[in-house]
Amino acid sequence: MSTRNQWNTREISSSNTVFSRMRTTIESAFWGNNVHNIENLKQAYQLAKNSPGTIVTDMPVYEPEKIGLDKDSKVLLFNDGDVSARCAQARRILGSPGISEDEYSAVVREAIYQTRTKKLYHIQSCIGLDKDFMIKAHLLIPEGHENIAYNWLLNFQEFNEEYIRMYEESKAIGNEGDIYVFSDPDWKNENYPVGLTIFDPNHNCAALLGMRYFGEHKKGTLTLAWGCANRNGFASCHAGQKRYTLKDGRNFVAGVFGLSGSGKSTLTHAKHDGKYEVMVLHDDAFVISVEDGSSVALEPSYFDKTQDYPAGCDDNKYLITAQNCGVTIDDKGNKTLVTEDIRNGNGRAIKSKLWTTNRLDKFENPVNAIFWIMKDETLPPVLKLTNNILAATMGATLATKRSSAERLLQGVDPDALVIEPYANPFRTYPLSDDYLKFKELFEKRAVECYIINTGSFMGKKIPKEITLGILEDIVDNKANFVSWNEIFGMQIQELAGFIPNLSDKKYLEALNNRIQDRINFIKNKEIDLCGRDALPKEALEALVKMKESIYSHIDLKHVVNI
Repeated sequence: MSTRNQWNTREISSSNTVFSRMRTTIESAFWGNNVHNIENLKQAYQLAKNSPGTIVTDMPVYEPEKIGLDKDSKVLLFNDGDVSARCAQARRILGSPGISEDEYSAVVREAIYQTRTKKLYHIQSCIGLDKDFMIKAHLLIPEGHENIAYNWLLNFQEFNEEYIRMYEESKAIGNEGDIYVFSDPDWKNENYPVGLTIFDPNHNCAALLGMRYFGEHKKGTLTLAWGCANRNGFASCHAGQKRYTLKDGRNFVAGVFGLSGSGKSTLTHAKHDGKYEVMVLHDDAFVISVEDGSSVALEPSYFDKTQDYPAGCDDNKYLITAQNCGVTIDDKGNKTLVTEDIRNGNGRAIKSKLWTTNRLDKFENPVNAIFWIMKDETLPPVLKLTNNILAATMGATLATKRSSAERLLQGVDPDALVIEPYANPFRTYPLSDDYLKFKELFEKRAVECYIINTGSFMGKKIPKEITLGILEDIVDNKANFVSWNEIFGMQIQELAGFIPNLSDKKYLEALNNRIQDRINFIKNKEIDLCGRDALPKEALEALVKMKESIYSHIDLKHVVNI
């Protein structure tokens, strides 16, 4: 799958659906006489190394030649001041109710005009690591932000000889243009105190204004790639995926969907003490073909939190860059990173693809199971969803805790339970698109669906070892799932110490409230944004049926009004 950036004269017109006011505004900026191309990773590294504020540590990049760097490359650290997380409140999506293309195109035109006296860098990368799904992406960013440019090229795929050849051989798609992202982290406007990120998803372009944090650039670019995938027969996944190969030769491909901090990376990379041959696709971003169930990774490297990687940790040898961390001198006189979020929350690093020796860029094997990772205290450690509509609906109402990767406005409770459909806050298209694609995987491809609770169950912490054991039981086909008191569409694996007590009034009230939260969420989607994210009526009906079934066989209807 490849996109386009060249057109014959007849195609350059208002009738070509690739072009729009916003896209033309943004793309035009890439061709100014103040634009300089960054040709490869080596050049990007040198620019970042010499950029004001960069800390060049004495930590060597592991086997740098294998990822396109010179042999003496060091881990670079850059810090963003008081900003160390994404800001959802800054986001505007063209096509949403109340979002005017004329108004925001004018804002972007002025922002681009204000960069005319600056030196701008143009970088190209590839999103998608197999010829079945490849998109060409472009970033334009001012001088002084070379670290963002370098990280962006590390996070996605440099167009080296191998990937130029692969891209030329990739499947061409319909009328999809390349992705263009304009960024000016220095932009300020009193009308937008936290900055402004504007997306034109149907035309594969965005403007990131006043955004220093690299994560905005990573997820902003991915947002557009996921939208493109959605239009072309793929389910877009903010998730991890791995393939188990058992001793009898059977393969089992599992996708785990959860927000940052949910445990999806831990579950994705777990090797289960060598019980299986485990191959990893990625722990954050991939797409699944609804046609054949195969999957393609979108990124070569990993953008991970450094909170869990103290100094001396073996994994740190795979770091390439770090953001929003500290630095100190070790006992050998070398500059080394101070991690564990001592400086601030949400310290981050890009880790090399070499960190995962058991890595593939495509799984030809179709996906077998999808796991919704939730942190909902009313749910036991694992549930199997036996109704396809309910399975898709529970993904659309995935409940969890907020991630520290989010920059929240004053007054927002960071500990409140939130619902984030399919664990993907970066959707730029109607929620029903995801719902229907996952439902199709469950119905037509017989993909199994489970809920995994990696938090606590009614105040009792669920250990990682229990979660890993659950996965192993499912992979080995040894999990004993039984009816959960005849609750609609659900089966439970009864685990000692984590068996729900439906005779407990306190538990029933809590469970009822959490189900009602999901019902309210779906009802609100019928109203919010003029119903853009409304789900089919069957989704709400499935939740109501599940709720009613809880009480159909017990004499506790007085507990709550159902």
